[in-house]
Amino acid sequence: MGTVQAKEAQNKPVDVGAFSNKEPENGPKDESRKSQRTKANVSYPGLKLKSVKARVDKVNIEGLGRTKDDIIINSIQPLFTAGDFMEVLKQAHEIRERLVSLGCFKNVKIFIDTSSGKKATPDGLEVTFHVDEMTRLTGAVNTLFGSNNEGSVALSLRLPNLMGRGERIQAECSYGNRRTSNYNFGFVKPLRGRSNAFFTTSLFQQFSEQPASGYKQIDRGLLFDLAFTSAPLVRHNLQWETAWRDLSVLNRTTAFEIREMSGPSLKGSLRHILSVDRRDQLIFPRSGTLLRLTTEYAGIGGNVNFLKNEAQFQANIPLSADVVFQATLHSGLLKPIGNSKPPSLCDHFFLGGPISLRGFESRGVGPQAGRNAIGASTYWAGGLHLYSPLPFIRPGGFGDLFRAHLFLNAGNIGNFEFTDDYNHNLEVLGQNMRIAYGLGIAMKLGEIARVELNYCIPHSYQRTDFINKGLQFGIGFDFL
Repeated sequence: MGTVQAKEAQNKPVDVGAFSNKEPENGPKDESRKSQRTKANVSYPGLKLKSVKARVDKVNIEGLGRTKDDIIINSIQPLFTAGDFMEVLKQAHEIRERLVSLGCFKNVKIFIDTSSGKKATPDGLEVTFHVDEMTRLTGAVNTLFGSNNEGSVALSLRLPNLMGRGERIQAECSYGNRRTSNYNFGFVKPLRGRSNAFFTTSLFQQFSEQPASGYKQIDRGLLFDLAFTSAPLVRHNLQWETAWRDLSVLNRTTAFEIREMSGPSLKGSLRHILSVDRRDQLIFPRSGTLLRLTTEYAGIGGNVNFLKNEAQFQANIPLSADVVFQATLHSGLLKPIGNSKPPSLCDHFFLGGPISLRGFESRGVGPQAGRNAIGASTYWAGGLHLYSPLPFIRPGGFGDLFRAHLFLNAGNIGNFEFTDDYNHNLEVLGQNMRIAYGLGIAMKLGEIARVELNYCIPHSYQRTDFINKGLQFGIGFDFL
């Protein structure tokens, strides 16, 4: 086992690189989601790093102020298990990501040198992490994108690294272009261990309007969230939420059925979210898959009882250097439990819109009351997509922000009755299936969202559906 030295910043350490040739270390300078997943495959021409024996004799941490030593020591222990130079690089970058994720530092740099001194070993290395701690108060103004083709402006304030172990208090308020508002006050605590776990407690208030369904909603509640990883890229969220929800009529044209379902309800629920994201990047992935499973049980207090399951799958297959084929599938099932109050209107599933099912208006597919969507207990939606660079534009630079997009979407929603007959259930899900296809242009907004402008042609739909034939604009993060 090597030694660990934590000290305040003095002279800036020299980046002496990989080993005796003194070339600079080729670690990524700007860690995006893609670089996090590929950092273990950094290429060093002419060097077979796995065959170079190495061990870490000493780790220096420079720049510490109010951050406690124990949380740093716990994070860097894996470095001392490395047996070759490639493993040292891999562990060093993983530790850098861990240190950044703690919320204590705004920048972490890695410097590697050959070990020196009386206790140096022949293959020994000395690794230095130079950290730049966060100030005691930070704030930001950000742009957020939701799942309802909505953008919002968010103002946030944080007290980071409150007690020296990554704890932080945060407050956020946001206002959306669809008359939505959100207020959130929370406390976040990183937990020790290699599972990269975080515990979050938050008080929230959310207000939204749903013109397609003729109601407005205000939620006030308390959320406890434990987030951790069980394997590389496998993330879990265990949540307990209690929320008071109040649905009220939006305007005079709201259907009578919506009025009957309006009023307050109290929900206490347990929720588990499993996310396995192996895509190479979030926006315009070229390869990899995404699997997200959400299970919610409501009935831990309150006056609503139900079991709600949702699944999301995405697969990306490169057909050539520039063309990517993508297949997606979303589904959900809501089942009431017992004889208590049925699920609220806001618990139902809705389908339609540029984010969920192109070629239809927002919430324009499925059961309707007058001209208001009332949602349903079961839905599925799938898509086949083809992405390629825009013609006549050279790849690289500004051109990489755009993709030509060809798609075929299908889906269905309803209060279906299922039996033990598998073939019967498939037939029920396929009845009155909606289909739309089209083409358009997609643009990437950093690594947070994308914009689509598509020409849509609804092919199969029902008389009560609200279709959108022609140009359709969408902005968001999680498209079908």
